[in-house]
Parts: sequence; structure tokens; C-alpha cells
Amino acid sequence: MPPLLPSPATPAACPCGSAAAYDACCGPLVRNEQQASGPEQLMRSRYTAYSVGGTDHLFRTWHPATRPELIAPDDDLAWTRLEILDVVEEADGDPGAGIVEFRAHWAWHGQTGALHERSRFTRRAGRWVYLDGETP
Repeated sequence: MPPLLPSPATPAACPCGSAAAYDACCGPLVRNEQQASGPEQLMRSRYTAYSVGGTDHLFRTWHPATRPELIAPDDDLAWTRLEILDVVEEADGDPGAGIVEFRAHWAWHGQTGALHERSRFTRRAGRWVYLDGETP
């Protein structure tokens, strides 16, 4: 019998690029078994959720004031690589605010590109959530 391969929803290596296994990295966050310890970990888990179709995690970790009513990623869009460019753990001296600048590389119908964003994160009810972002 051939070995079982991981399904696309449970990759062996974590899509966030940490070099750790999915189940030891972003998997517990995407499955809501663990909470992010800071803005970078949340950013990585959100990228991973986009990669594996974890829309529940995206909804849960998006601030309700800025979250769209519907989160429906494009199934034809493949997220191929994440680059973390800058992390500010305590934005403006506030331990409940953070910033992560990143590039998320993608492929779609033979085209490739990257989303470059400087994202703001905040703590809400003790949990890190994505607030918003701007394109530098």
C-alpha cells in the first residue's frame, strides 16, 4: 500500500516558510487550538490560512470593525511564498499593537506577483487580530 500523502488542507511543511512542520507551526492556530503569541505569528498563520483554505481562521482573526461580511478566497489563486520584511512588536510603544510588513507571492492562471502590505494588528479580548493594512 502506498504511503498516505497529506491533503492540501494539511501540508507537511508549513506554508508560512518557517521551515517547521505545519502541525508544529501554524496548524494549531488555523484549527483554533492555540492563539497567536504576537503579530508576526498571527500574520504567518493568516497567510497559511489563505494557502490552505482556512477561512474560519481568517474570520476569527479579523477585527470586526474592518472585517468584510464575506471572506471567500479565490480557489484558483495559489499563495507560493511569504517574506516577512519588518516586525514592530509594540507599535507606538503600545504592547497591544503591532505591525508586520510582508510580501506574499502568488500565482494565478499562469501569472505571478506579490502582495506587499504593512499590516496593523491589535489585541482584542486578549487575542491578536488583524486590523487593517496599507500598501507601501
